[in-house]
Amino acid sequence: MRIYYVIFLVVSLFASAFSDELSDPSSILKYPSEEPKRVDGDEVNLHCTSWRFAAETNNLSPWSTVPAECADYVKDYVLGKGYVADLERVSEEASVFASTVDFSAGDGKDAWIFDIDETLLSNLPYYIDHGFGLELFDHSEFDKWVERGVAPAIAPSLKLYQRVVDLGYRVFLLTGRKESHRLVTVENLINAGFQNWDKLILRSPDEQHKMATLYKSEKRDEMVKEGFRITGNSGDQWSDLLGSSMSQRSFKLANPMYYIP
Repeated sequence: MRIYYVIFLVVSLFASAFSDELSDPSSILKYPSEEPKRVDGDEVNLHCTSWRFAAETNNLSPWSTVPAECADYVKDYVLGKGYVADLERVSEEASVFASTVDFSAGDGKDAWIFDIDETLLSNLPYYIDHGFGLELFDHSEFDKWVERGVAPAIAPSLKLYQRVVDLGYRVFLLTGRKESHRLVTVENLINAGFQNWDKLILRSPDEQHKMATLYKSEKRDEMVKEGFRITGNSGDQWSDLLGSSMSQRSFKLANPMYYIP
């Protein structure tokens, strides 16, 4: 009988201790809720800064629009000093690198590639009218904008472009724009201050459905086969820079507004 009393006492003490732990919230392992609470103010800014960093560094899964809660953040960024400072930084770093290349070979085969949209020419006026990336990217609407031929130059990129030309690089403009937009693109570039490129490469009709990375890789492959050394490559999309026949140095310009694989 005595042993049953001891067992009863031990079980009672254990149950009491367990009950005390449950009554103390600090001792309970907490799991995050499945649906995080919406946040405001500084926390939204922090969240959207983190999202932009992940987008710019190609760490996000393919995405089609800016998160709704980040619309004002992206607007403030691209219309403010931060975007300009980021563009200037890339231009300055690229210019420093371009100046270090040894041209002693003297064969005129050192090449620099530039994308056009959001690299040389700014489509910010278009995005002002289309939600700063909050809307799904509409190719037909964007084509209408391109056909107007009024995209302004990105000032830091124009400065880099002129430096690269002055240094003696062979300049290739490699864009995802359609071949049918050649004339309006040439006029737009010249009016914006870009001149003296060596070749402007646009998508032919049978290349329209190729993934951007594959399309641009194939064009770089052709340059290499022709004996060019791709020293630098400037673009706002990772698809401008990745793939085969990559440049010695690649320079990614800021662009949080859209992603095209």
